[in-house]
Amino acid sequence: MNRLSSFNVVSLTLGFVFLYVPMLILVIYSFNASQLVTVWAGFSTKWYGELLSNDAFLDAAWVTLRVAVISSTIATVLGTMAAYVLVRGGRFMGRTLFSGMIYAPLVMPEVITGLSLLLLFIGLGLDRGVLTIVLAHTTFSMCFVSVLVSSRLVSFDRSLEEAALDLGASPWDAFRLITLPIIAPAVISGWLLAFTLSLDDLVIASFTSGPSATTLPMKIWSSVRLGVSPEINALSTILIGLVTVGVIAASLASKQAALRARRDEQTAARAA
Repeated sequence: MNRLSSFNVVSLTLGFVFLYVPMLILVIYSFNASQLVTVWAGFSTKWYGELLSNDAFLDAAWVTLRVAVISSTIATVLGTMAAYVLVRGGRFMGRTLFSGMIYAPLVMPEVITGLSLLLLFIGLGLDRGVLTIVLAHTTFSMCFVSVLVSSRLVSFDRSLEEAALDLGASPWDAFRLITLPIIAPAVISGWLLAFTLSLDDLVIASFTSGPSATTLPMKIWSSVRLGVSPEINALSTILIGLVTVGVIAASLASKQAALRARRDEQTAARAA
């Protein structure tokens, strides 16, 4: 077993300090009684109470969560379908164009993506709001789901599907009962990644949102431009807590799905 060198330990420590110490400071100062975020004046939770009575932040948070859940779910379905076509579809006319369109958002600057979607929505006569934000987030997050699911499908043992088909299962039943449970960890990871990207997006939402729909990152950005308030620290602390709980829950679910898929794969291999 290779032991960590002193250089690696120091580099890893500095990396964690650089990433997480600012978050820790933010969490600590969210309980600051002072109006000034850089001056400690005692422990207090009053800013959390102020935040819960701030209708503008609450409305923006509700819009953000709704958009993230809907867009990540649609992106997961479409991304899984696209990955299945790319991996299992073989050579077909337009494959290069199709794969290029799927993976283009990975390398496309967000400003260009947001501007092009804005022009599209204006051309279609769509009023900018929750619907346009959902369509935009689905467009750019679908490619990330496709990459994750494709990597799992490439290493998938197709003999399991062939055995199910030989035993009389339809292609849909083989996919539903064999393929989907085995690739479930990748699908769950893709949904979580799409949800995180939607929750964090600022640039594309700035182009595709309207007065009736303001996301939380946009609201935070507009507030921070006038100065950081203790309510922003409280809101950020709540978001950190929610993301932490979500990551732990998703990791546990993905681990359980991976163990279940491994057991199913071993059982199917023995039966074949």
